[in-house]
Amino acid sequence: MADKGAHLNGAYYGPSIPPPVQSSHRHGRGRGRGCGCGCCLFRLLCKILIAIVVLLALAFFIFWLVVRPQKMKLHVTEASLTNFNLTADNTLHYDLALNVSIRNPNKKLGIYNDNIEARAIYEGARFDTEVFRNLGLQKKKTTKDLSVVFRGQQLVNLNSKKIAKFNEQKATGVFDIDVKSYLRIRLRLGDFITGDFKPKIKCDLKVPLTTNGVSAGTFKKTKCDVDFF
Repeated sequence: MADKGAHLNGAYYGPSIPPPVQSSHRHGRGRGRGCGCGCCLFRLLCKILIAIVVLLALAFFIFWLVVRPQKMKLHVTEASLTNFNLTADNTLHYDLALNVSIRNPNKKLGIYNDNIEARAIYEGARFDTEVFRNLGLQKKKTTKDLSVVFRGQQLVNLNSKKIAKFNEQKATGVFDIDVKSYLRIRLRLGDFITGDFKPKIKCDLKVPLTTNGVSAGTFKKTKCDVDFF
C-alpha cells in the first residue's frame, strides 16, 4: 500500500474541472446605462428652462443698461397746520395742507400717474384719506407739484401713552405726522407702455402748528421714502 501511494505521487486522475464561468457584467459601469425616454426628456426640459432664464436675465440687463430706470422722487416742500386738536372723546380736529413735488428723474421713461391715494396718520391712527386719479403723463426729467389738503374731524383710537405724547407735542407746537401714499403708475418708453406698478411712499413729517397766524416753528423740506416694489 505504501508503494502504491508513492507511485501515485499525489496526482489527480479524475474527470477534468471546468473553468469558472465569467460574468457578462463588467464592473465599473453604472447599472442604469440607458436613462430611457423620460430621463432624456427631463434633461432637455432643464436645458430649455436654463436657456430661457439666461435669455431673460440678459434681456433685462441690456434694458437696464440702455434705459437706466430710476425711482421717482417725492418731497414735501411746504406744510401748513392750522388746526390739530384732540378732544376728550378722542375726536381729532385737523386742518393740514401740503405741497408735494413729484420728480421723474428718468431720461427715457415717462410716467403715467393713474392713481394716488394719500393717507394722513398720527401715531398709527389714520385720520384722513385723499385720492387723486388720472393725473396724466409726466414726461421725462420733469417735476409736477401736487397740493394735498386734509381737513375735518375723525375719531381716532389712541391709548393713554399716545395721548400723553400728543400733549407733549402740543406743548412744543410741533407734531409728528406721517403721510403714506399708495400709487398706481405705468411707465412709457417710446410707444411702449408697461402694465401697472404700485410703489409705496412714506413721508415722516414734523409740522409746526400755526395759531392766530403765529407758527410754532419753520417746516423743513422733507424727502419721502419710495418703495417701488
